[in-house]
Amino acid sequence: MTRSAARTASIRRSTSESTVELELDLDGSGRSHIDTTVPFFDHMLTAFAKHSLTDLTVRASGDTDIDAHHTAEDVSIVLGQAIREALGDKAGISRYGDALVPLDEALAQAVVDISGRPYLVHSGEPAGFEHHLIGGHFTGSLVRHTFEAITFHAALTVHVRVLAGRDPHHIAEAEYKAFARAFRQAKALDPLVEGIPSTKGAL
Repeated sequence: MTRSAARTASIRRSTSESTVELELDLDGSGRSHIDTTVPFFDHMLTAFAKHSLTDLTVRASGDTDIDAHHTAEDVSIVLGQAIREALGDKAGISRYGDALVPLDEALAQAVVDISGRPYLVHSGEPAGFEHHLIGGHFTGSLVRHTFEAITFHAALTVHVRVLAGRDPHHIAEAEYKAFARAFRQAKALDPLVEGIPSTKGAL
């Protein structure tokens, strides 16, 4: 199947806590320009773009003098909204993706269903991970929280499992790369798929 419509989105969101401008192209090559003012989150979004073959531009600012939470959350909301918009009617997509990604001692698995039903199952991070400051700015608990925001606003079903890991940076990065690789498979256009890949006729 050949899809002629561009699978792109451009969204701006502004609140009293943050301002986010985001552009993406689901049929890109993984190019990115990310500036959220949260360095470790920039690193995760760059990895997501690269390994999902999504071109992604993010410009964001917020009350990071208080916490990175609001900015990371709001960028994730907008990313989810942009993914959902760019997917359009989902005609011709593979729909499902599954990836197992190592990073040194860390190992993470992600499974993605572009289902239209927001649902996240997230498990396996070691005790205390949620309290660790990664890169001095990004709290470990934000990994799950950003996945929650992306999943909900993109209307994806996502399972993420940490199977092994010691270093918080490696664990978080393995999770994001696994999600990226699984999403890459799920959003891909499959020439064997006719129309919407659902018996209901809608996703």
